[in-house]
Amino acid sequence: LGILSAALGASTLTWVLFRALALLPRRLHLRGLLGTAEPLTDLYLDVDPERDHVRGPAEAPVTVVEYGDFECPYCGQAEPVVRELLRDFADVRYVWRHLPLNDVHPRAQLAAEASEAAAEQGAFWEMHDLLLDHQDALRPSDLIGYAEQLGLDVERFTDDLRGHVGAARVADDVDSADLSGVSGTPTFFVNGRRHYGAYDIATLSAAVRAAGARAVLATG
Repeated sequence: LGILSAALGASTLTWVLFRALALLPRRLHLRGLLGTAEPLTDLYLDVDPERDHVRGPAEAPVTVVEYGDFECPYCGQAEPVVRELLRDFADVRYVWRHLPLNDVHPRAQLAAEASEAAAEQGAFWEMHDLLLDHQDALRPSDLIGYAEQLGLDVERFTDDLRGHVGAARVADDVDSADLSGVSGTPTFFVNGRRHYGAYDIATLSAAVRAAGARAVLATG
């Protein structure tokens, strides 16, 4: 009976592990099946244009994902670099995902939710840009002022903000950051691979060129 119970337990555990692997993006699924001594440094959740906030051409060969915090000064420093990168590379797609570091940035969570409230009115990127341009002014009254500045339906925006309508969407990004091994901001991924090192224009440009070259080789 003990042997039978152990066998059933092992079978159940094996089934659970394979089900967990099946839910991973393809490249992580294969790595899990084949085994590797390398740490998982891939983006856990693939970019989905129906879900993610995307700037740039839909069929771009290179996608840059940033996990960011609207109150993080380093994200503020990275933003002009990202804008320059997008000007220099017309074939790059850029994605912002939320990672508010609430323990050190007390206004980051509501700022992220404000961007989602703006997204409900088709103005995510406009709000995103304002928030990063005014990181020292992220009080609720400031956020509502930005909605007014953008010509949004302020009553609807305010109701969404007070009701924390965007909180679940922000939490989804935070979960995906955790599953990708991300704990700080800004963190960049280029074509699903984590970018280590500096995020000045020269370094990020080099990463984009390398990813573009790999993409060309992969397509034959």
